[in-house]
Amino acid sequence: MTKIEETVYNLLEPIVIELGYELYDVEYSKEGKDFYLRIFIDNKNGINLEDCENVSNRISDLLDSEDVIKEQYFLEVSSPGIERILRENKHFNQNRGKEIEIKLFKPIQNMKSITGILKDFNDENIYLENASIERKNISQIKLVYNW
Repeated sequence: MTKIEETVYNLLEPIVIELGYELYDVEYSKEGKDFYLRIFIDNKNGINLEDCENVSNRISDLLDSEDVIKEQYFLEVSSPGIERILRENKHFNQNRGKEIEIKLFKPIQNMKSITGILKDFNDENIYLENASIERKNISQIKLVYNW
C-alpha cells in the first residue's frame, strides 16, 4: 500500500465497519491524466449498488474535509468482485487453499502467469502447491473463479 492508500484506509475503516461492511482494499492510481481513488468494500452477504452508494455518501465529505489527496480525483466504491485482487497479508490469510493466478514481471519457464492453490506466504515468497514465487517478481495476484 502507498502512503496515501494507507492513510485513506485508516481514515475510512472505522466508518465502513460502522456501516456493517469490511474495508477490503484502497487503491489510488493515475490513469491517463485522471486520478482514481477506489474503495473496495465487502460483506458476507455480498455487495450491491445501494451498499456502494451508502458508503460513498458517508465517506465523500470526510475525504474532502481531511484533504488527504491534493489532486482532483474520481471516487469509486465497489465490491472487490469474485476474482478479487489479493494484495495484503489479510487477503492471503482469507484465501489459503483457494486457486489463485499470479502474473509475473519476468517469465518463469516461459510463463508470464502461474495458476495454483495458495498454500502459504511470507514477506519474500508466495507458495503454491507446486511452486514458490518471489514476491518481487509478482505484478498481480487474483482469485480464480471456475465458471
